[in-house]
Amino acid sequence: MTLQASFDTVKKAPTQIPLWRQLQSTANVLQAVRSGESGTSALKQVDVSMRPGVQALSFHVWRWLGTAEIIKSNLAKRAPPPQADALLCVALAILCGESAGMHYEAFTLVDQAVEAAKRHPNTNASSSFINACLRRFLREKDTLTQRALTHPVGQWNHPQWWIKRLKADHPNAWQQILQLNNTHAPLSLRVNTKKSSVAGYLIAYNAINSIAENEIMQGGNFGVSFNKAIPVHEILGFADGTVSVQDAAAQLAAPLLLDGINLSAQSRILDACAAPGGKTAHILEMVDCEVVALDIDAARCELIRQNLNRVGLSAKVMVADAAKPDTWFNAKNDALFDAILLDAPCTASGIVRRHPDIRWLRRETDIAQLAEIQRHLLDTLWKLVKPGGRLLYCTCSVFKAEGHDQVALFTSNNKNAKLLSSPGHLIPQNSAKTGVVAHNEQSNKLTNHDGFFYALFEKQST
Repeated sequence: MTLQASFDTVKKAPTQIPLWRQLQSTANVLQAVRSGESGTSALKQVDVSMRPGVQALSFHVWRWLGTAEIIKSNLAKRAPPPQADALLCVALAILCGESAGMHYEAFTLVDQAVEAAKRHPNTNASSSFINACLRRFLREKDTLTQRALTHPVGQWNHPQWWIKRLKADHPNAWQQILQLNNTHAPLSLRVNTKKSSVAGYLIAYNAINSIAENEIMQGGNFGVSFNKAIPVHEILGFADGTVSVQDAAAQLAAPLLLDGINLSAQSRILDACAAPGGKTAHILEMVDCEVVALDIDAARCELIRQNLNRVGLSAKVMVADAAKPDTWFNAKNDALFDAILLDAPCTASGIVRRHPDIRWLRRETDIAQLAEIQRHLLDTLWKLVKPGGRLLYCTCSVFKAEGHDQVALFTSNNKNAKLLSSPGHLIPQNSAKTGVVAHNEQSNKLTNHDGFFYALFEKQST
């Protein structure tokens, strides 16, 4: 389950855990992300007893970090050492964000932030500085906040380079994307059609939940979504594989790849970069044929197996680098694939609602590096598609360098690649309005989903 999980809504820390300890840990998580570690990884290192509260605080901080950093720059001419800087920004983000104070009185929060500084050797020397900054903020809150909101980073809570790129890539939707990135994502489920249907699941859920109409709704052809978080172990039908957690946009992958294609039991499908296995499972829920699932990481391959076991399906799971087929594909003995799903490594710029740390984790230089990996994967795996077969290229990115631009380059270099009807760039949505497809402005019939990109190719006979 993602970081979004069940603690996306801010909650007060358990009374037995002092707030200053939670603030210390949240500052450690922020510092880890600033140093290049993902929020998911950093939170796993937090003591289990504190993790729910620290996760809630961290999500809030990531969504208000831009405003906090601009306020900090107006409070102090020179930034304190990194750990003290992180603690100060944590406190400012909590104080200046919506639901200011997060159920704590402002002066209590300041007191506990100073206590957190005093109790750590890396921040003790900065405790007076942190105290002075926070108390000045309380005195001048309205002025300092309004000044911060005039700066793009303070207004949108994204790095300057990210805002600039979105403006260039999506001149008609960049504000929508930034706004939605700071909202909470729904809990989206995919219904396993081998075990139930969307209608059947809704009936079963409503039968045991009297207020279900306020909590659950259909999302696409395979999914349902909840307007509030639910712990995974409490989700009806999750343990027996009737439903799986998967965003509505990601649920488009399997049907896009498979609809209209002629397959038999002998057909072969490859899911490259398959972990954690959600799309692999969806493919197997729709067709009965050989499916090969690759991932370069052994631990992530184990996740694929666990997810397939839960839904009662199986695939040939291989620990392998999709970019190096010589290590896992035997050209003499292995048949070419009828269909390949390439969910390529990317910036994940489309799933910031679920992973708000991503905007602060990524660097602008990451885009070109990842685009080169995507290009290489496309060119390499295209050779393994049989004539008449398909390859679906997708990323959970809204940056054109990882979507639209890749398609333009790929089709110019591969004259036997026919681009079939595909959604293109899906702009994230969280309302009842029809979604926007950025580069051709067509609707995608979904109402609440992450940002994604899809391009479906068919190999023409030469």
